[in-house]
Amino acid sequence: MRFRNIKKQNKKPTSKPKPKYIYARFVDRIKAFITDMFMIYAPILYVIAYGIMDGKDDFQSSEVALLIAVSIYGFIYAFLLSKFGQTPGKKAYELKVVDDKSGEYIGFFRSAFRFVAFLFTATTLLGLFLPFYRKDRKSLHDLLCSTIVVREKK
Repeated sequence: MRFRNIKKQNKKPTSKPKPKYIYARFVDRIKAFITDMFMIYAPILYVIAYGIMDGKDDFQSSEVALLIAVSIYGFIYAFLLSKFGQTPGKKAYELKVVDDKSGEYIGFFRSAFRFVAFLFTATTLLGLFLPFYRKDRKSLHDLLCSTIVVREKK
């Protein structure tokens, strides 16, 4: 009898349990993305088109201007994700981007890679429909970067 009690006490937990997440709905992720487009990307386009260039016709004919605008947006996006774990759109819908194993914020270079991977994901049908078939609702860029978009706990 005593031996069984001693044996039960010697058992140690093998690993730390994985944190429980409330996965973000895909609709909320799309709404957050649209909000970010209006709050961050549209002002960048406006400043480049009318502040730096001579108007929309010059902007539309220039591929370099569009590349600069996307690069500036990507830098701001990566900075906000690495510093706060969310962009203004994600904050409006109470979403956060975290590491899928530790639950902590991701670094700047990882969030920059996530943005580049998002640009690739947005151009493929696989990346567009993948969250509908996964229980954890990860997109292709989330799989590549080992991140997850979760609901913020209140």
